[in-house]
Amino acid sequence: MYALIAFAQEETESGSNAALVLPDPYELVAGVLAFLIVFFFVWKWAWPAINRMLETRRQAVAAELTAAETAKQEAESLRADYERQMAEAKSRGNEIIEEARKTADQMKSDMVARAQSEADQLVVKAREEAAGEKARALAEAKQEVAGISVDLAEKVVGANLDDAAQRRLVDQFLAELEQM
Repeated sequence: MYALIAFAQEETESGSNAALVLPDPYELVAGVLAFLIVFFFVWKWAWPAINRMLETRRQAVAAELTAAETAKQEAESLRADYERQMAEAKSRGNEIIEEARKTADQMKSDMVARAQSEADQLVVKAREEAAGEKARALAEAKQEVAGISVDLAEKVVGANLDDAAQRRLVDQFLAELEQM
């Protein structure tokens, strides 16, 4: 510092333009002393307060980072749980669809079997009715043939036949017709 003051005094005495740039040596000493006093107070009281504030801020940031990491882990856990539930739901949905498909196939085969059974019953019933109609038609035809044959026989024979004899004659005629 003394060197700077000495240099400044030499320059002022020599009359160069350096005196315009360099401050007065007494002002320089006063400025340095003022700086040291301010630096001492800042170092003694302000710097510890600033350090406490920075430490508090560092701890708050660390706590926020920890909380953010915890929240991230919870979110990952929830996402994994959600994906697991979605996979289970999809699997269950596929099972339900497969069960519904099997049930539908079973119902279809039951309905086809029932329809086939009903159709077979209708065919049997229709055959029975046809056989009954055939039997009635044959019975009516026999009676009519018997009546015609009796009338014809009366005309040919010219006499009335008794009822029992007529029946025997008709049955014999029909038996001959069936054998043909």
